[in-house]
Amino acid sequence: MFKKVISISIFVLVIVLGYTQKDIWVHWMKEGGMLAVSVSLLLVAIDVFFPVIPFAILAGTIGSIYGVWQGTSITLTGAMFGTMILFFLARYGFRDWALSYVNKHPKVNEYKLSFEKNSFLAIFLSRAIPVVPSFVVNAVCGLSNVRWTTFLWASLLGKIPNNLVVNFAGANFGQNKWLSFVVYGIYTLIIFAVNYVIVYKRMAKSQTTSADE
Repeated sequence: MFKKVISISIFVLVIVLGYTQKDIWVHWMKEGGMLAVSVSLLLVAIDVFFPVIPFAILAGTIGSIYGVWQGTSITLTGAMFGTMILFFLARYGFRDWALSYVNKHPKVNEYKLSFEKNSFLAIFLSRAIPVVPSFVVNAVCGLSNVRWTTFLWASLLGKIPNNLVVNFAGANFGQNKWLSFVVYGIYTLIIFAVNYVIVYKRMAKSQTTSADE
């Protein structure tokens, strides 16, 4: 009971702070300096729980302030910080409640089994090609038997492409808007194309299974 109370309190506090103070935090973020770096990290971490600011806009802004490499390191660190907190909250705080939810929803349970079967590859691909929402991946992996070290490294490596692309687009937006739009547009098209192929294959497989029955 104590763990659940603490977990719920942390979850609510993060969302409330992110939603009610986001304007002040964005202002501090644009000021520069160590405070700005700390605020940027926290905003990205909060975005993992609740997208108070769309990640593409937040990461692009950070990239425009700090440049590609420093911006990427900030957004990646913040994203992983929030990701690991949510992972451990799911594993130790909301486990009983969340497991009952998963067991009632076959699709979510299917994701859970997939992550357990091919842990590293499944998590890496879900980050690099976000077919499954990030929040779902974090929570489901926390409920699964996936080792936290496997989750950490697979998530870290899988998040690099998206963070790098968004920060690159943000860093170059002031000098070359078209380049930023083209780079991010190509990346988005690739994601949509891969998602379409995956969904199409699942539908074809489902139809084949139904026909066999």
